[in-house]
Amino acid sequence: MNFNELGLSQKVLAAVEASGYTQPTPIQEQAIPPALQGRDILGIAQTGTGKTAAFTLPMLCRLEQGRARARMPRTLILEPTRELAAQVEASFAKYGANHKLNVTLLIGGVSFGDQEAKIMRGADVLIATPGRLLDFFDRGKLLLTNIEILVIDEADRMLDMGFIPDIERICKLVPFTRQTLFFSATMPPEITRLTEAFLHNPVRIEVARASSTASTIRQVLVASHGHAEKRDTLRRLIRDADNFKNAIIFCNRKRDVAILHRSLDKHGFSAGALHGDMDQLARMASLDAFKNGDVSLLVCSDVAARGLDIPDVSHVFNFDVPTHCEDYVHRIGRTGRAGRSGTSITLVTGEDRKYLDQIETLIGKKIEWEGPGLDELPPALETPRHSLRRERTPRGERAGGRRPAPSAEHEAPVAATRPRARKAAELDARPSRPPTYGDRRDRRPRVHEDDGPPVIGLGDHIPSFLLRPVVLKPAKVGEE
Repeated sequence: MNFNELGLSQKVLAAVEASGYTQPTPIQEQAIPPALQGRDILGIAQTGTGKTAAFTLPMLCRLEQGRARARMPRTLILEPTRELAAQVEASFAKYGANHKLNVTLLIGGVSFGDQEAKIMRGADVLIATPGRLLDFFDRGKLLLTNIEILVIDEADRMLDMGFIPDIERICKLVPFTRQTLFFSATMPPEITRLTEAFLHNPVRIEVARASSTASTIRQVLVASHGHAEKRDTLRRLIRDADNFKNAIIFCNRKRDVAILHRSLDKHGFSAGALHGDMDQLARMASLDAFKNGDVSLLVCSDVAARGLDIPDVSHVFNFDVPTHCEDYVHRIGRTGRAGRSGTSITLVTGEDRKYLDQIETLIGKKIEWEGPGLDELPPALETPRHSLRRERTPRGERAGGRRPAPSAEHEAPVAATRPRARKAAELDARPSRPPTYGDRRDRRPRVHEDDGPPVIGLGDHIPSFLLRPVVLKPAKVGEE
């Protein structure tokens, strides 16, 4: 089937042809016709199969008639991250080249003034993250009563990672007669039940089993020990990788992203970093440097695991096994996109066994080991823990030297007494030394010498304004 058979307008077809696409992907083939009819859609497909175009193309067709008003956008697209929102904006710029539409991006890290100016001009397409969208609404800068189409992209992440209250509020603010489109790569059953409150008689499109991985991705596991050895293993894998062009390296924590980035940079690798604590300009600069080939490695957190479309990524390294098994599907989906082949390598330690079992249960297959498995891995040569600790002063030792042992005449009486008496005898046996400022025995209230009789009232320190004579006015007759 070609795009000509889907019912798209001539303007959209010309833009698609100019982009070099001739045949739609399965999700696009099944989602575009009902979307043009105004039906609600629940779309589930593997990452990298063209879900963005599946809602962008029919939306452009429906927006060819009419114009937006100030502060009242016509369509709303919700994205979980700033990078995804910026990527969808780029898709509208590509496919909407023949349309005169105002596309506005509302994300954090950007000036309110610039975004407000675009909203005041009227936005045909509003792409936003939930937090910034509600911030504009609460300030009275935005009205959602004219929304015709609502798109919730990466629906499982939007609903499962704390956005449920925001999504529920936004759905109540937009008109009931809207068209709602849900698209995601994973859709657990509990999340599917939540969508029943937002979708009305939806068309469920599932072109692949939920949470499945693309067949073009080669998945392997590599056993390793703690973080220091994992960094050595990662550098070796990067140097020995076949057909290596570039790679995205995922860590679970933002702190580990910074540590690993410094380590790779120290060993001469061309690497960039991307995580949620970076400001928006730095995040976009790091992402652009990776896309343009200025750096060959991008160390990031799961902020880059969802929907980022970087077509030609040869390798994905999971430096940490994801604690949420759905994230594994999204992470490795950054490679093997658009029919290309890719390689996913996951570094596994003994503490990751339960997470690995959950991932294999989710994707429905066992992942092969490259080299020895965890059970065959030789024990780690780690420095004993006690040698890493700071050497402490033995109990009872002071700056003046170790406490001397009790003399012979005191040993028998001390041994025969109770613990308190034994401690008192030991203190008496200690050699006397001049008291110091830091000695705890001298930290008691000091008794001041007698300075004379106690002061009554203000004493001699009476303020001058109290010593001024007071003139009493004579009372008038009849006031008594």
